[in-house]
Amino acid sequence: MRCVIARFPFDLTKSGVLESMKGIKPEQVLGESVIIGRRTYPVKQVGQVLTRQDRRDFSAGEVLRAMTQLGFTCRGSSIPRAAIATRVLSPLQRASAMLGTPVTA
Repeated sequence: MRCVIARFPFDLTKSGVLESMKGIKPEQVLGESVIIGRRTYPVKQVGQVLTRQDRRDFSAGEVLRAMTQLGFTCRGSSIPRAAIATRVLSPLQRASAMLGTPVTA
């Protein structure tokens, strides 16, 4: 399948991706991921191995789109968005919020 990643065309096949990722140890997944074989890889790691480009040169969406079209299982962020946006409250703020009267810091 022909796909464009970082403005460069690539001819990718499912068997070619499996072969390229063979022997590559998966990094810790913090965002989007792709399941290749029995392993879960971060999308950017897969993109870097397949394209031999720096991870800053392409978006996760480009790689996700290509992997989905090839039939691989792709997953979104493993960190809930609520956990990312949550700020740490002081004990006074937490107690205040539990009582229903928020205190500003």
